[in-house]
Formats: sequence, structure tokens, C-alpha cells
Amino acid sequence: RSSYSCCYFVLPCCFFDFHGKYSRRQSKKTQYREYLDFIAQVGFVCGFHVEEDCLRIPSTKRASFIGKSRTYPAAEHALIDKQITQFINCRRTCAVATCDRRVGFNHKSHCGDLCKEADSEPPEDKTETAGTSWMPGFQPREKAEQIRNCASLPRDFVDEVVLNVANLLLNAAPQKSCSDKQGGDMNTWNQGESLSLREVAEHLNKETLKKLKSEYGGLQTLLKNNHQVFEVLNGRVHIRDWRKEKPPSKTKPEVKRRLSAEAFKTRLCWFFIHHPDGCSLPSEACPYAHGTEELR
Repeated sequence: RSSYSCCYFVLPCCFFDFHGKYSRRQSKKTQYREYLDFIAQVGFVCGFHVEEDCLRIPSTKRASFIGKSRTYPAAEHALIDKQITQFINCRRTCAVATCDRRVGFNHKSHCGDLCKEADSEPPEDKTETAGTSWMPGFQPREKAEQIRNCASLPRDFVDEVVLNVANLLLNAAPQKSCSDKQGGDMNTWNQGESLSLREVAEHLNKETLKKLKSEYGGLQTLLKNNHQVFEVLNGRVHIRDWRKEKPPSKTKPEVKRRLSAEAFKTRLCWFFIHHPDGCSLPSEACPYAHGTEELR
């Protein structure tokens, strides 16, 4: 609705309507197919030639829609905009009415009556801005969306938090000696203790917490991003023990197994550098480099 020259691409995912969750109306179709048809209908009502495509992505929801051209001339843009308003109002009223299925609600007749009523409404004031004429309180997303998943935080800040949290977990358990720092006995490598996210946060300074609170997920997201070092389960933080990780599946095709075996090490092992007992795995078994000479 922003302009006649506007095009769009949409990858439908969660089942939502304009005013809440999408309500199914056709039992003969799968929920996903019915929802795709609804999204395509929105494009048609908005006056687009709607094209459907299937993306090559690792997801079960891969169907997408593209609107590159209009089905009407530019002179009819105001008329189509009124049609869009009626469609949105129709969907909103139908969504409210279908909440009570005990009254034997008939979607087609109700929606048809409503749309007829909407046809008799006077045209909207064309001097209104898009934000007020489309829907009260509507605010489109900024063109440049700010990344707030801790990925854009300074590397030195992230490294400092990771080291502080790891030392906190290690010092929470009695230190254990390790005769073989490259991969000793399961009982000699110090894995530290587990602490709740709240307990970990209590040991961080205010400036660090303030910076993390401005990110989505905060401390938990930062720790999960550093999965080489930490494991976050049920709100508790653990130091990851790579000896307990499941080995690669033997059912993989031969080509994939060969590629996995020939994979290069591109990152240094955090445990080899920082852990008092070194890495729990020998160099040949660790997916990370034990020293810069192993980096490729």
C-alpha cells in the first residue's frame, strides 16, 4: 500500500492473520497449504500477480510468494486501497466471530454481508498519511534492522565475559590435578560446577550487564553463541565437556564422512589456551586447533 511501484517477497512461517492467530476454515487441506493459500489471497486482493516459488533452504516451510507486477493500472490505486481496507476489516470481524463456534457461525455469509456494508462507506480522506489511513497505530519496521543477538558486540568484550564466566564456574568446584593436559582421565579434568544464569549475572559488573541487557536474550544469548565453551540447559550454565559429545553419525553418506574427516581447523581451542587442565581431548580428536600451527 506504500506505493504503486512497490514489489514484495514473503516467506510464510507462523500461522497468523491480521489480528491474531489464523483460524482454519478448510479441513480438506493441510494447515500449511491452507495458510499459503490465504497469503496468496492477500496478494491477489492487493492487486498483484502473485507467483509462488519453493526455496532451496533446509526447512519444511520453503514456499514463498513474489509480487512483481500489478493487475490494475496506476489510476485505480485509490480504488484498490479501499478494497484492501474492506478486506482487512472483514478478516478482523470474522476472526472475532469464529471465536464462538456454538452460534453456528457461517463465514461466507457473514463476510459477504460485512464487505457489502463496507462498500457503502464513504471513501477515506486521501490527504491522510499512510500511517493513519492504513490502521491506527501502525508503525512499519525500520529499513535497516539493528542486529541485537550479541553477534555485533566487540570481540574483546565477548572474550572477557567468556573468560570471567568460565573462571567463575571452575572456581566453584575444588581444583583437580591433571597428569595429562591433552586428554587425561575423565575424573581428573576439571569441568567446574553448574550455576544458574541469575547466579552468573550476580557476579558480573553493572556495566557488563547494562551492555548485555540491550541485546536480545542478553547473557544467555552470549553464552549460547559461545557453544565451544558453554552449554546452557534449563537455565543453568555448564562448561562443555567435549568427551561427552555424541560422535558423528555413521549413517552419513561416504562423501559427507570423507569431507568431515578432511575438514580444516580454522579456530583455536579455547580450552587449550585458557583451561588450567588444558583441553579434555587430544589434538587429533579436537575439532579446534591446539596451537597456531594447526590452523588452516
